[in-house]
Amino acid sequence: MDLGELLTWVSTVCLAVVLAASAGLRAWLPLLITALLARFELLRLGESFEFLASTPALVLFSLATAIEIVGDKIPAVDHVLDLLSTVVRPAAGALLAAAVMWKIDDPLVASVLGLVVGAPTAFAPHAAKSTVRATSTVTTGGLANPVLSTGEDLASAGLALLGVVLPIFALLLLLAALGYVLWRTRRKIKPGAAT
Repeated sequence: MDLGELLTWVSTVCLAVVLAASAGLRAWLPLLITALLARFELLRLGESFEFLASTPALVLFSLATAIEIVGDKIPAVDHVLDLLSTVVRPAAGALLAAAVMWKIDDPLVASVLGLVVGAPTAFAPHAAKSTVRATSTVTTGGLANPVLSTGEDLASAGLALLGVVLPIFALLLLLAALGYVLWRTRRKIKPGAAT
């Protein structure tokens, strides 16, 4: 394997992880972005996953994205969507991770890798987001949730687009953000730690 091929593999895996993490914040938005980019041949999908760029898929992803984004701004509806998303977001992460692994010819192997890489990667931001939302609901009566939701929309879209353009940088940025959150969380739970 030469350096160019190794870099392609590393970029592909980074993109798979970043898209899956993006799906942990919004299930449908990264699917829509990925499908649109593939439709306009700005992103390559595995042969078995080219259906994601089809017109019916784009219509479905657009409708689901609109419902998810609008519904997430409505108190009580946001909690129902979050509950349903416990299954949907990891599934979307697995699908996205598998779809961009175009270097793998066997769709079964790509699907298994997508499941192994994408589902847990998507679940982590989803779980963190749910915890933040529960805290926000308790402390602000849910009034801050629409603001948090808008930030999640922007973070999901931005992460997905950055992952397509600069996958290695996007993964490093994602890891730095995760490290910061873990550091802040650890400081808050240590007795006597300053915030």
